Amino acid sequence: MGEPHNPSQQNAIDMVKARSLTAVNVAHVRDFLHTGPAQWRRREQIVDILAKDPVFDKSTRVFATRKELYIRGQALTNRLYELQEIHNWSTQDINLALSCLDDGLPIGLHNVAFEPVFRLQASPELFSQYAGLIASKGIIGCYLQTELAHGTNVNRLETTATYMPETREFEINSPTLTSTKWWIGALGKTATHGVVQAKLILPGGKDMGPHLFLVQLRSLNDHTVLPGIIIGDIGPKAGNGFASTDNGFARFDHIRVPKLNMLSKFAGVTDDGQYVTPPHAKLSYGGMLYIRSGMVTTAGWTIARGATVAIRYATVRRQGELGADGLERQTITYPSLHVRLVPLIARAYVFIELGRALTRGFESLAKGLSSGDTSQLAEMHVMTSGLKVLVSTTAIQDLETARRSMGGHGYSAFAGVGRTYADYLPAATYEGENFVLDGQVLRAALKAFRGLFTSTSPPTGHSLSPTSQYLRLLLDKNLIPPELDSTSWSHPATAILLLEWRTALLVNESAQTLSEPDATLTQRVSRAVTEAFVAARVGEMIDSLKSALKQREAEVVGKVYLLYLLTTLESSLVDLLSFGLFRATPGHPPRSRDPTRSLRVAIAGLCNELAPEAIGLTDAFGFTDWELDSALGVYDGKVYEALWARVQNEPLNQTEVTEAYEPFIKPVMTRGRKLAAKL
Repeated sequence: MGEPHNPSQQNAIDMVKARSLTAVNVAHVRDFLHTGPAQWRRREQIVDILAKDPVFDKSTRVFATRKELYIRGQALTNRLYELQEIHNWSTQDINLALSCLDDGLPIGLHNVAFEPVFRLQASPELFSQYAGLIASKGIIGCYLQTELAHGTNVNRLETTATYMPETREFEINSPTLTSTKWWIGALGKTATHGVVQAKLILPGGKDMGPHLFLVQLRSLNDHTVLPGIIIGDIGPKAGNGFASTDNGFARFDHIRVPKLNMLSKFAGVTDDGQYVTPPHAKLSYGGMLYIRSGMVTTAGWTIARGATVAIRYATVRRQGELGADGLERQTITYPSLHVRLVPLIARAYVFIELGRALTRGFESLAKGLSSGDTSQLAEMHVMTSGLKVLVSTTAIQDLETARRSMGGHGYSAFAGVGRTYADYLPAATYEGENFVLDGQVLRAALKAFRGLFTSTSPPTGHSLSPTSQYLRLLLDKNLIPPELDSTSWSHPATAILLLEWRTALLVNESAQTLSEPDATLTQRVSRAVTEAFVAARVGEMIDSLKSALKQREAEVVGKVYLLYLLTTLESSLVDLLSFGLFRATPGHPPRSRDPTRSLRVAIAGLCNELAPEAIGLTDAFGFTDWELDSALGVYDGKVYEALWARVQNEPLNQTEVTEAYEPFIKPVMTRGRKLAAKL
């Protein structure tokens, strides 16, 4: 009699077979995702150093208290900068190392919020005094904008900075409880300095609105909080997310800072208290735009993590019906599962590439601002607002899809996705609450629409901004939406054009019905504008694949991008059908009463084609087991062995009889036995 089937051993066999069936060259696609082989090799070297360093061990992290996780985060930060010295890492290298960590370190707020804002808006004098200290981490900073009662609405912040011409100082004050700075990352226990967003009050009491000020918060000798300031941590976050980061509060009691400490590169105050007007009213938002631009790439890699774990587990998990090999089928083979998971790969690929382009766009903006050119500011504001909403909403949904796809084990902390979800969830509200940002995109769209039809010299299609290119469809009355048949969905241009038509007609409708908007108008317009912009970029990505990848890889990644477009169309069906955009080709009536069926069939077909490539496409993200920290996402597929090993470290398992037995469990049962004896 043969050996009984061992499902645990089968896991590894299934993973090896899945990799053998992948047609793409994983290394080529990986280099593409990591902007070239040199960048990938550098990342690989840095990850190897971190993974082998005991300070970065993750084996017991899940059992730590929040306080322990914060202290661990500081230990990681210190070791990172020690390693920078040891290995002579460049700024790019240390940023790469930070991007490989999943601990949400407080120093991240210094790097992405405090330092960029300072560099963008500090006067030359202030810059020369502090830039070196900031770059070398001689001081550690945070960005104090959000208040207890106000977040996204910066114009309603209550903290004041009153100019005192007699001493050439600003007096920073928190006049009410609700003006307390709140949710500020790295403020609770870490930062020594902060860029404070406060209302500038001129002599005589004139309120000039929010401006930025550099404020020292703690002593550089012993880290004690300076007089006149109250600082603390705001406590644990939902799901224990961002446990390593000390989001904090601060109140200021008429503290004084030198006039030099105003970030006055663009707007300032003269010695006698006269206001120096900035070239653009929204220049102070530059720092927030920088953070939003980085969120697109972050969302892409976040989805990539969830997709990698879920697809690896679905590849080795066998459940349900028997297959041709006599074993239960791998769950990835069920269409009901792979039509949920394969689109995650598509969104990750698109957002990663799109994020890189957006970062280049911000660099161009920053370069222009440094020379007084504000021409790109409005467009970047619209672009980053819409994209921030789209990618954060999508990534949150995709992480939950990944977790649910793994069944009950997906709820285990050892799966790794729940932790990522808890850390990413606040992206829907930080750097602008999503529903509020939707309103800003709507206003920009209506402004562009009015400019098209009310201006004495309206723009042409060629002069429209990237986020309003769809409006060209309204310039020529002879233009009509494309006619569709079952072959339409193989052409990316068709999907792109449909998404642009949807946006053009929706914005036109919004302009006509603005006095009586429907319940979801703002969100639908914002999403449509953003998705039309992204779709056009995806078209450009597809066109560039032939020069970026070899033929086979270009074909597969091209299908990944096409899947992104088709699933975006599917999520837009309410608007597409409302405006009659599913127009059948004359003489080719649809074979179903459902005009959208051919689209869904095309999506199912693409997912089925790409499912055998899923392991290769996710391997190309390049995550190591150390990075994923997931028992269900291990590279070798031995998921049940990994899960078994993890539970052995559970503190409750270190004693056979729990400490709760004598004081609590035993009395309950003793009482129960006595009661039972009386029955």
